[in-house]
Amino acid sequence: MSKNNTLYKGTLQNIILKLLAKEVKMYGYQMTQRAKELTKGELEMTEGALYPILHKLESDGIIESEIQNINGRDRKYYLLTEKGKRRQAEQEAEMKSYILNLNTIFTI
Repeated sequence: MSKNNTLYKGTLQNIILKLLAKEVKMYGYQMTQRAKELTKGELEMTEGALYPILHKLESDGIIESEIQNINGRDRKYYLLTEKGKRRQAEQEAEMKSYILNLNTIFTI
């Protein structure tokens, strides 16, 4: 992540889970590009930040991966498990409340 991305650091897991909830399954590079696109370039998620989170989520049973061969190359796709879908919904509700509260504080 670039220097101006420090506020995003604590929310990367939530962002990844939301992307997977919306897109069903994605590979790592696709996630970085989608996050960058949605934030108009504000969030540049590096592989060094992304993959440790993906590996932790997979070991915790929140996501699972599957390998697909695309044009002769293996590509690892990630998708939410049932446990992950529940976790994503919980975290999204918490995040929306957090954002609402921050917005209230920063508009005074």
